[in-house]
Amino acid sequence: MKILGIESSCDETAAAIVEDGFRVLSSVVNSQIDIHAQYGGVVPEIAARSHIEVINPVIREALTRAQCSWDDIDAIAVTYAPGLVGSLLVGTLAARTLAILRNKPLYAIHHVEAHVYANFITESNGSTLQLPSKQPEFPLLALIVSGGHTQLVLFHGHGDYELLGQTQDDAVGEAFDKVAKILGLPYPGGPSITAAAEHGDPEKYHLPKAKLDNPYNFSFSGLKTAVLRAVQHAVGKDFTFPSHELPRLVNDVQRADFAASFQRVAVETLVERTLRAYSDFAPRSVVIAGGVAANQELRRQLSARLPIAIEYAPMKFCTDNAVMIATLGFFHAQYGTPADPYALDVVPSLSMVNTAWNSAKVL
Repeated sequence: MKILGIESSCDETAAAIVEDGFRVLSSVVNSQIDIHAQYGGVVPEIAARSHIEVINPVIREALTRAQCSWDDIDAIAVTYAPGLVGSLLVGTLAARTLAILRNKPLYAIHHVEAHVYANFITESNGSTLQLPSKQPEFPLLALIVSGGHTQLVLFHGHGDYELLGQTQDDAVGEAFDKVAKILGLPYPGGPSITAAAEHGDPEKYHLPKAKLDNPYNFSFSGLKTAVLRAVQHAVGKDFTFPSHELPRLVNDVQRADFAASFQRVAVETLVERTLRAYSDFAPRSVVIAGGVAANQELRRQLSARLPIAIEYAPMKFCTDNAVMIATLGFFHAQYGTPADPYALDVVPSLSMVNTAWNSAKVL
């Protein structure tokens, strides 16, 4: 069964074709990162306009690379939540139109849940990517980490999962972006902090970890503020000194040490919460998902501290892509219900536990 996936929730326009929920036939991603880098973050109106310009060429390229005609496509899967409303509208309108014109079933996919399904890809045609040797098994514990989400989710099966904990303020990816801005590192913050941290001392600065009543919840706002105050102190300024003026006062050694210290504490927080959930629920598999899943220090610590083996999706499938949308679309086709292409609407702030597809309850 071949599924065409379409993703446009933020600043990547992507299309992919996945066969039988594990084999990638094609993957095309048009990134807007260079456009938004000059603004230090995504500008929603610019993102939506860029999606409109490239959505059709990206879909055609995915079909061409997979050597598929429309007769070969069994269904279409598209991100309808969450994300930027303008960006989501472009992808869903394209998918709805194609589903009607080509008479294909349409499956509405939750972007955050789909990140987990990047770990279900075990084959990629004509690729040398290092992929997991097998698909994860249920019950499955997923640490979902991105610019907008930090969650621990326990999957009992496809479309059956519970939210154990989530961030109470900043997502970890958002914290990486904000700390990078304080230090004068380029957007996006995750890769730039990781690169700077390679030259720094992770023990140089002692930064706090949040203590919360729910042992599976996260908080990164205090850590971000602690970095700000520490940087102000290190350059001889008090708390009233504007954060946007700090980068010119921070030297390269300080920048690397702050990046390494921040990354250490952020990653340790993620790993400790994950280990607690693993101990309490004894899942058969553990995966990490989302853009921050590409962080090598996070992968290293999880591999070192988990008592079971863990495999990781390739870096290119951790950031936003349509492979994960098509993969989850395959399982929707097996166990779910198609959406009405005449009525499907976007839901920019929908939690994955509140989708009609999910049969579990929030803890």
